[in-house]
Amino acid sequence: MFGNLPKTTEAQVLGKQLLRSGTSVGANYREAHRGRSKAEFIAKLGDSLREIEESGYWLELLSDSAIVPSGKLASLQDESGQLTAIFITIIKNARANPCERATL
Repeated sequence: MFGNLPKTTEAQVLGKQLLRSGTSVGANYREAHRGRSKAEFIAKLGDSLREIEESGYWLELLSDSAIVPSGKLASLQDESGQLTAIFITIIKNARANPCERATL
């Protein structure tokens, strides 16, 4: 998606922020599964959740500023919302089950 954005300063700044936060989700999720403790697992999942929410923010700005037509971002915004719900559920389950580690 980033490569298809207009070459305006605004579009490139927002696009780079989205690229950074979007790729951080996966990196933090991977770190969560390599965590040494349940607390570390939950903390890294929380980092992933924050990055998902930040990505949703950048998508909103791209849409609200009309840099990208909102229809072209609808599926990404929907996926961001779904991932938010999934990660919230995983974190809640991990906190509620002291001996188990929840996974996707």
